[in-house]
Amino acid sequence: MAARRYHLARPQYPAVLFDALHEMAGLIGPADVLEVGPATGVATTPMAERGHRITAVELGADLAVEARRNLASFKEVSVEHASFDSWEPERWGSFDLVFAATAWHWMDPGTKYQRARRHLRPGGVLAFWSAGHVVPQGGDPFFADIQDVYDEIGESLSDSHRFPTPGEMPDLSGEVAASEGLEMIGVRHFDWEITYDANAYVALLETFSDHIAIDGWKRDRLFGEIRRRLAERPDGLLRRHWGAALHAARRDPPD
Repeated sequence: MAARRYHLARPQYPAVLFDALHEMAGLIGPADVLEVGPATGVATTPMAERGHRITAVELGADLAVEARRNLASFKEVSVEHASFDSWEPERWGSFDLVFAATAWHWMDPGTKYQRARRHLRPGGVLAFWSAGHVVPQGGDPFFADIQDVYDEIGESLSDSHRFPTPGEMPDLSGEVAASEGLEMIGVRHFDWEITYDANAYVALLETFSDHIAIDGWKRDRLFGEIRRRLAERPDGLLRRHWGAALHAARRDPPD
C-alpha cells in the first residue's frame, strides 16, 4: 500500500527532460538500458514507451513489486530486486545507457561511478538527475509562510537555508569528472510546476523521508495546518515548482 501511495504522489518528469536525455546520450533507436533505483517505475515508463530494453534494479522489495505491476505491459522491461551497489549482470559492459532518476544520491559514493562505467559499453552514457523543490520569482508564498508551523513543532530549516530558484539545482560535474573513465557531456536544468490540493500535497509529504521520520503528533499538527490554510484559499490549491539538473557523462573507449 505504501509503495502504491508513493507511485501516485511522486511527480512525473517533463517530456523535454527525456528528449534531452536521448539527445545527450545519442539514443536513436531502441537501446539496452540499465535503470538504477526505479522505485515504482515513474521514470521507467516513459523510457519503456520509447521502446528501450530496460533492466531496472530496485533495492526496496515493495517498490520492486509495485514497479513490476506498473510495468507489466512492457515485455522488454525487467525489474530486479537487488542493490545496485552489489548487483552483477550476466555480462559486464552490455548497456548503452545507465540512468537514475532521483536515486543516484542513495548509491555508494565510493563505487557508484566505477560500477556504472563497468556496466556501460565503450561510448555508453551515464545519466542521472534528482527532482527537488525550487521557488521561482513570483512563486507561491505558501512554503515560506508555513515555516512558522515547522518552527513551532521543532522542525525548522537551518538558518542558512534558502529555497533554490530554477537553474540552481546542484551541479555535480566536478564529482563526475573526478571519477576515472567518464567524460562529462553536459548538465541541463529543467523546471516545471504542479498544482496540489491539500490531500495531494499531504500525500506527497508522506513520501519524504524527513517527514516520515518526525513524530506523529508533529505530522498531525503540520498536516492539519496545511489543510486549514489551503481551505482558506478560494481555489484550495498551492503551486509547487520542481527542478532537476540532468547530468550526462560518456564512458571512454576500452584501454
